[in-house]
Amino acid sequence: MKNELLKKAKPYLFVAPALIIFLVFSIYPIVSMIQLSFFEWDFISPTRLFVGFKNYIALFQDSAFYQTLSNTFVYMILTVGLGILFGVLLALFLNKKSKVNSFMQSIIFSPYIVSLASISFLWMWLMNTDFGLINYILSIFKIGPIDWLGSPKIALFSLVIISVWKTVGYNTIIILSALQSIPKHLYEAASLDKANRRQTFLKITFPMISPTLFFLTIVNIIASFKVFDTIQIITQGGPQNSTNTLVYSLYEYGFKFYKIGYASTIGVVLLVIISIFTIIYFKLLSKKVHYQ
Repeated sequence: MKNELLKKAKPYLFVAPALIIFLVFSIYPIVSMIQLSFFEWDFISPTRLFVGFKNYIALFQDSAFYQTLSNTFVYMILTVGLGILFGVLLALFLNKKSKVNSFMQSIIFSPYIVSLASISFLWMWLMNTDFGLINYILSIFKIGPIDWLGSPKIALFSLVIISVWKTVGYNTIIILSALQSIPKHLYEAASLDKANRRQTFLKITFPMISPTLFFLTIVNIIASFKVFDTIQIITQGGPQNSTNTLVYSLYEYGFKFYKIGYASTIGVVLLVIISIFTIIYFKLLSKKVHYQ
């Protein structure tokens, strides 16, 4: 009897450490955040005032919240779309085994392994209005100067450029590995059928790399919703709230204004948005992914 119980308990014992870590560092913070969203708390006093849905009502009546929400969606759409697009184009370009291509892959991937802090300071110099390298190059062609980080109309797109530059190498390498795993006989069959490049890409290449694109898209969407480092270092949500996103807004209300309940409410809204996006994404596109 003891041996049978031990055999049944063994699998649970093996997964117990991972399950405990998951519960402590993932589930508990989420539950705690949802709970705090119904309270007013300044992070210092020991007492918490229960206010019900007051924080949610205040959030959805705040016009700044809708601008922040809009910034988050625009940033997500542009970074994910451009990151995947350039990743596919670069992967197709580098899909030949040569020393030059191997060297190019290393160069393209290198920004991904550099810390966001270093990248942020580098791009702050590159995009500086007065002595930045980008404006200097544009001045040669009689263009500019452009206030990349100080203009409310341009600042968010500048952050998109930085994000795409950093992540495109990762996307490229992952897509390139998917391209190189496609069986060669499929292309040979397409060649015998006299299929052109467009037909070959749409009928063979794209379906075969669709699982990889599916994975990269959902990973990039979640990462773009959680953007914080570059905003904190470069713009601090400005100018005129034009680069403020949900995560940075959560940080401001929680750790600058000490409105923990309100910040938790923003966190709950972000959690719901990411969950809805993930569910819709899987429902709509998972059936269209071609698995070998």
